[in-house]
Amino acid sequence: MSQFFMHEKNDLINEAIEGILLSTPWRNLRRLDLGDDIRVVVRSDWDKSRVALISGGGSGHEPAHAGFVGKGMLTAAVCGDIFASPSVEAVLNAIINVTGDAGCLLIVKNYTGDRLNFGLAAEKAKNLGYHVELVMVEDDIALPENPQPRGLAGTALVHKIAGYAAEHGHSLQEVKALAQRAIESVFSIGLAFATCHLPGEKREARVAPGHSELGMGIHGEPGVITLDTQDSGKITALMTDKLAQALPDGKLALLLINNLGGFSQLELALLTREVLRTPLAARITHLIGPATLVSALDMKGFSLSVLALEEPFLLALQAPVQVQGWVAPYEFAPINLQTAEKVSSALDFDPSENDEVAGWITRVTQTLIDLESELNALDAKVGDGDTGSTFAAGAKRIQRALQEKQLPLNELPTLIALIGEQLAGAMGGSSGVLMSILFTSAGQHLEEGSSLPEALMQGLERMKHYGGAQPGDRTLIDALQPALEKLVAGESLTAAAQAAAQGAEATAQMNSAKAGRSAYLNQQSLDGVKDPGAYAVEKVFQVMAG
Repeated sequence: MSQFFMHEKNDLINEAIEGILLSTPWRNLRRLDLGDDIRVVVRSDWDKSRVALISGGGSGHEPAHAGFVGKGMLTAAVCGDIFASPSVEAVLNAIINVTGDAGCLLIVKNYTGDRLNFGLAAEKAKNLGYHVELVMVEDDIALPENPQPRGLAGTALVHKIAGYAAEHGHSLQEVKALAQRAIESVFSIGLAFATCHLPGEKREARVAPGHSELGMGIHGEPGVITLDTQDSGKITALMTDKLAQALPDGKLALLLINNLGGFSQLELALLTREVLRTPLAARITHLIGPATLVSALDMKGFSLSVLALEEPFLLALQAPVQVQGWVAPYEFAPINLQTAEKVSSALDFDPSENDEVAGWITRVTQTLIDLESELNALDAKVGDGDTGSTFAAGAKRIQRALQEKQLPLNELPTLIALIGEQLAGAMGGSSGVLMSILFTSAGQHLEEGSSLPEALMQGLERMKHYGGAQPGDRTLIDALQPALEKLVAGESLTAAAQAAAQGAEATAQMNSAKAGRSAYLNQQSLDGVKDPGAYAVEKVFQVMAG
């Protein structure tokens, strides 16, 4: 089954061009009215007084080439079918409609179809009296023995450099000469983990899982070698070494990091980091990207381009333009860390003794430790079977600190806050964070003068706020809240224990859960089974009540 977003395959390119025309923020693009089979996107503000720049080729490389049409770059782009050169007729019509006395420069990538179709159109236009020149971008260095290097993302750099010269009124020969110098100064290499999805077709599984193909073409053509790795460090070391060898000695360079369509922003960020940790980085003064300039539909891959810099190149590349696809260069600078003050969450306290408080902590923690297997078995019916282990882990941490005399037993606000801090690390997952929120908030309210029941209730409110669960959602709150309400009202621990037991029992009759793993279970799975957290609260209050 195809994994390509479209309506009708035959209408895909024309409809996509409409989308480009509708989304340009400068409202400066039009399509020549020459029928559905001739797709030429042109500048609407063009007056033919300067050298016209025309590029194009198969569609599927967006934003190339229509995304580079506009002030400061291309005058027109001729769009073929997916990965297919536009017809001679389409290119010729583009030339005739945008070329004035200053002439026209065709910029094409070095593929057979583009060379032939654009070349023949150029000759026909010359016969009609137009001044036309053609340059071919051949920046691919992956296949060193290839007598016809392919054109890759370096094409966009040539567009920009030539576009600047044309926009500033240079002659056809001057524009061509500058474009040719740029072509001779740019070097690119690509790599992909997989080729692209073509409209209506499945992705070809040519590259084995865990492998990558160095030099895969932007139409999915086989590369020079298959690597048995997808390791970012190894891959970038290999590619940047080849680029460094291609750069003329002593030349500084601009680096273009180009997404071939399928790399995520996370991967592109890592790619940037890896490339700029290689020896090549010492020769890089400016960056473009990571960005998508010349893609291959959704190909899972990227390309790197380096341009040996000259002052005219940098001036041209930094000039503003009115095009959708261009990304401005910026100066490369190593990372500088900003001095910062690290805030520690560790509480500052002195251990202290209190036999009564120690007794309460011992009874509560031992109860949770003894319940581990029972709670796990209960949780296995309605969750992932680890509630007992989670509560026991927190209880063991607190009990160990008690045994090692590392608790401020005489400072209740600090003790409660410390318990919250300890539970976050010991219990893990959301349970630990939620219990930590309860105790941390309770400690703050104790410090402000609240009673212990009031502070715990206020802590529970914060836990509910951040956790999202409420009474009736089949969680430990169904047992804890009614128990605390009894204590806040001044009633005894026995009354609180009874309320906790009633709350826990109620969870067994609830038809659905609205929080935790139980939320994914149906009524039959939950029927008659107490929520493990609520049951743990019930047993804790039971032992506290004696």
